[in-house]
Order: sequence, then C-alpha cells, then structure tokens
Amino acid sequence: MATVDITQDTLGQTIAENDIVLLDWWAEWCGPCKQFAPTYEAASEKHEDIVFGKVDTEDQQMLAASAQISSIPTLMAFREGILVFSQPGALPSSALDQVIDAVKGLDMEEVRAEVAKQSQDVVGGTRARDAWVRRRRRRRTASRARRWPPGPAPRRPPRAPPRGRAAGCRRAGRPASR
Repeated sequence: MATVDITQDTLGQTIAENDIVLLDWWAEWCGPCKQFAPTYEAASEKHEDIVFGKVDTEDQQMLAASAQISSIPTLMAFREGILVFSQPGALPSSALDQVIDAVKGLDMEEVRAEVAKQSQDVVGGTRARDAWVRRRRRRRTASRARRWPPGPAPRRPPRAPPRGRAAGCRRAGRPASR
C-alpha cells in the first residue's frame, strides 16, 4: 500500500478505522525528510497491513501544533487508536523495521492497562503535583522556623532618593545649574 496524505479532516478517521497507523510528519524544505521519504515509501510497499500516512507540516500547521511537533521528520505509530511510539529524526530502514515489528508485537491489553493507570493519576491528582505541594509546605515551615523572634517580617530600609531627571537634574549624575 502506498502512503496516504493525512489532513486535519482525515486524521481521526484514519486512526480510528485502522489497526496500525504510522505517520510521517515532514516538510518540503526539510533535507532529512527528503532522505527518509524513500525508506518510508519502501516500508509502505513491504507492509500492506499497515496504513502509512504523511502529514505535511507546512500545509497542516494547526494539526502539527496540536500534535506538538517540534522537530521534523517525526515518526508516530498508533495501534488501535493509541499512540505507542513518537520519535523525531529520520530512521534507517532497519530501525524502521524494528519499530514496525515492535508495534505489531505489542500486548494491547497491557498498553490499555497502563493508559488507564496514567489517566487515573491525572484525574485523581498526579504524584508529581502532590510531591510539589509537600515540598512547598516544607519550605514554608522551614522559613517560618528561621525567623526568630516570631512575628511579622522585618521592614526593609527606605529607598534612596531618586537621581537624574526625577531629582531635578538634566542629566543623570550631574547637578542642575541655574
């Protein structure tokens, strides 16, 4: 199967209706993209059961932004609608074959369980956020303990008088002459 051009309108349908979808994010002006194109095309001819899509980042800028594409070429692999691989950079044909074999060999029950676990962390509060809150509380407590005697924070000394034009001078640092 040859490569398919993917647009904002066809991306969701392509990923939903096919078991395995590989996406190549590229641009016409990109040298590594042009080098990777024949390898990608050859792999699409070799693996008829996989949909090989190409997304032109110049033509589909909103789609590239929503997919957070920061480098091109970027290769993404979807299996049963789940993003299972994303890597920027052109791959040699042997590495592309390894990625395809790895995607085909995935245990999707295990992948779904991991995705569910991660979504629970997001819904219930991430561990990273909880750790951040604990560190912040510790810092607050430590900064209160350092202040002795307890009470309001000490006042800062008053600011120095203004210099320059605000003080009546024409140029900063020189007295005004009359």
